Amino acid sequence: TLLMMVAGLTLPDSGEVWIDGRLATYAPSAKRDIGMVFQNYALFPHLTVFENIAFPLRMRHVTESEIVAEVDRVLGLVQLPEVAARLPSELSGGQQQRIALARCMVYRPSIILMDEPLGALDKKLRDQMQLEIKRLHTRLGITVLYVTHDQEEAMIMSDRICVLNDARIEQVGSPHELYFRPESVFVASFLGESNLLRADVVANRGERLVMRTATGSEVHAPMPRSLGAGGPVTLMVRPESLSLLSPSEHADNVIEGDLRDVIMVGGVTKFYVEVADDLVLAANALTSQAPATVAPEGRVRLGWSAGDTVVLGPGGEPTEMAATA
Repeated sequence: TLLMMVAGLTLPDSGEVWIDGRLATYAPSAKRDIGMVFQNYALFPHLTVFENIAFPLRMRHVTESEIVAEVDRVLGLVQLPEVAARLPSELSGGQQQRIALARCMVYRPSIILMDEPLGALDKKLRDQMQLEIKRLHTRLGITVLYVTHDQEEAMIMSDRICVLNDARIEQVGSPHELYFRPESVFVASFLGESNLLRADVVANRGERLVMRTATGSEVHAPMPRSLGAGGPVTLMVRPESLSLLSPSEHADNVIEGDLRDVIMVGGVTKFYVEVADDLVLAANALTSQAPATVAPEGRVRLGWSAGDTVVLGPGGEPTEMAATA
């Protein structure tokens, strides 16, 4: 819906659409200087790659010499100069996607709209195309509005992310801001893997807030910018911020539990610790640095820095394990 409004195919019920510093709410689509890349490529099957890319230039009555030069330019950008004479059916899925990108970029629009353009590709090719699109975006300097339901894809490709929930903006910020400083339980659980705990505020010690979890553990965190007096809050700690402590080690925050599972995922090893009924915390460590002697079903201590505790405030129901991107 948002892309349709930006493209001029749907009128907003309220608010305005601005593109490149110009009010465009009621401007016709043809006057908005927009490019569009579709999930299914939308290439003309009966036209060669050259003619597919040249099509928007012909519609703009560009001279033939300019068309040849511009098509050659963008084919070089997407690293497919050798396929100009082929039909789309003779190309792989990844090649077709790059041609769709080239067709969109050839007339240098001020903004490119992408509606899950990599959804039809397999994972390996999808990963390659994510980096390809990011590289082209950096090289060309064209603004891209990219819609995706893949959280990892959003984190990889974006300068800024807008998280929408039930047609409302939850938070807008850089991937780093959204990941490490989410402003709601929804954003915390939607982007990456999260540990969410209920707690009650018990004291304010200068720049630190002191809380007590349902397990009885005392947790310290930086003082939030705004927080009501006392009452329940939700805490978030990322798995990579948690460490398994030896008996002699100390940390700002420590919580004990029973180690239920150890899973090695290539370069990362995941530890799942049950700290209360139906509350399991995840801790991630580089496999090369993970303690090799820890066995499931043992009693362990988890520790983390006060600065890695994010206080989300009341509201929202923490889950045992939040969604993993």
